Amino acid sequence: MANVRELRVNGKRLAVDAAPDRSLLSVLRDDLELTGAHYGCGEGQCGACTVLVDGAAVRSCVTSVGAVAARQILTVEGLERESGLHPIQQAFLDAGALQCGYCTSGMLMSAAALLKKTPRPTRKEIIRAMNGNICRCGAYPRILDAISRAAAAGETRR
Repeated sequence: MANVRELRVNGKRLAVDAAPDRSLLSVLRDDLELTGAHYGCGEGQCGACTVLVDGAAVRSCVTSVGAVAARQILTVEGLERESGLHPIQQAFLDAGALQCGYCTSGMLMSAAALLKKTPRPTRKEIIRAMNGNICRCGAYPRILDAISRAAAAGETRR
């Protein structure tokens, strides 16, 4: 299979030259210098590498770049809006849902996918959507609070 020559990331078409079997995470970080998604477990279990592909949360460490070459990719760097932070980013700040920050980008992306699909999720829906995103600092109550705040504030359907 031919190398991937272009990706649609954060609303832009970006030139790359990547073997199709490389992980999306490695291409984003190493080739495009979009370092918001983090390498955690390398097995798609911790959520630190979560990005959105066509609006759905995916683990970029186990997703091949060839599988998403023609799709829309959104990283945490693309969440910010011209008017300021995305509501989920602001809610994480307001709720103190950041501690060491390593998991935060994955948490933000999973939450953004949830709120786009379900603008007013129940607590149970939030917990289900965030299952698999691991915070080693244990900030889960504040993370859940932040997602609830963002949902209550509305305007999260980007």
